[in-house]
Amino acid sequence: MLSSFCARVVALARVKNTFLIAVLFTLSCGNSVKKNASQKPAETVNTSIEAAPIKTGADNYEAYLPLLQNKSVGIVTNQTGLLSDRTHVVDFMLKKKINLTKIFAPEHGFRGTAEAGEHIVDGKDVKTGLPIVSIYGSKKKPRKEELAGLDIMVLDLQDVGARFYTYISSMHYIMEACAENNIPLIVLDRPNPNGGTADGPILEKEFKSFTGLHPIPILHGMTIGEYAKMINGEKWLTNGIQCQLTVIPCLNYKKDMLYSLLVKPSPNLPNDRAVNLYASLCLFEGTNVSIGRGTNKQFQIYGSPFLPNRGFSFTPQPNEGAKDPTHNGVLCYGEDLSIGPRLNGLELKWLLKAYNETSDKSKFFNKFFANLVGTRQMQSQIESGLSEEEIRKTWAKGLADFKNIRKLYEMY
Repeated sequence: MLSSFCARVVALARVKNTFLIAVLFTLSCGNSVKKNASQKPAETVNTSIEAAPIKTGADNYEAYLPLLQNKSVGIVTNQTGLLSDRTHVVDFMLKKKINLTKIFAPEHGFRGTAEAGEHIVDGKDVKTGLPIVSIYGSKKKPRKEELAGLDIMVLDLQDVGARFYTYISSMHYIMEACAENNIPLIVLDRPNPNGGTADGPILEKEFKSFTGLHPIPILHGMTIGEYAKMINGEKWLTNGIQCQLTVIPCLNYKKDMLYSLLVKPSPNLPNDRAVNLYASLCLFEGTNVSIGRGTNKQFQIYGSPFLPNRGFSFTPQPNEGAKDPTHNGVLCYGEDLSIGPRLNGLELKWLLKAYNETSDKSKFFNKFFANLVGTRQMQSQIESGLSEEEIRKTWAKGLADFKNIRKLYEMY
């Protein structure tokens, strides 16, 4: 029974790209087989499982290519728009003779190299010669004239499942522009690398911004396609308008599957560990604590000059995606989280620990903190000494209500 179980785990692990897990279980299973060599397995039982690989919406091209034939097509994408063979969706469409005429680029730009918050300008893609229209910076929604001549729009972006990751805000404005100009939108869905877990306080209206447009928790547990359906269904676009939306689903995917990204979704999320820790450590962006921008462990460490020396330190320096990182050139003390168990929700313990140990608590929070968490309440809760359990209880009802609404739009 153990060898059968291991064979199943190995097959599943390989499909999910969790090679290390596969190796560990293979070694374990090998020992099990040796111990039970004298036991003859039942001849009628087939213990092998050939699980089909996950296909993203981009890989599910038989479902969307017919919708693009003989049409002028615009696309919202960046470096994450890859098929499983690492062909970019733009190159793939051009190879398939799709009349792709314009690229719309979100935060970090079409090639994904600009740092967070950096102004993105219009331009031209050197490889394809296609014009690039920025939808980040001073202009977050395409103008009518920039959409002129388009018959249909495609969106292919890899979200990471957090409310303040701005690709979903860019999608909101694309949906709005498409609705206003009667342009159908096709969203090529992609797995949520943080799974289906929803956690955190619900965004309050007064803290609505580009880092949080909708009344959802910090971790929403939806794919970008499901999220598009929710925006449309809940009538969150201006004046309740809705766009003509088609979501091309992922195939062979369930949200409890581990999913490893083919490329980093933004300059400061270099690996799966950073993507998993992102929602929890991003809360430090509203404090005087660094989350590793300017190091090679972005969103995997935290620290500041105002925390005690407990054996781990780092000094931020300018690098890709961080021209002037927090505490640039200053020694920071904190904690290395680059190795540890996978999170299945929002973790507050590091935020609480840093606040309790900082030398001057009056300078710990900045004005951006409330925008990130979506409520002013959490800062006062931390300052008054509430425990993580007590804080969680205050958002429990809102989270439960959100999960009930989410069921209307779930696809996997």
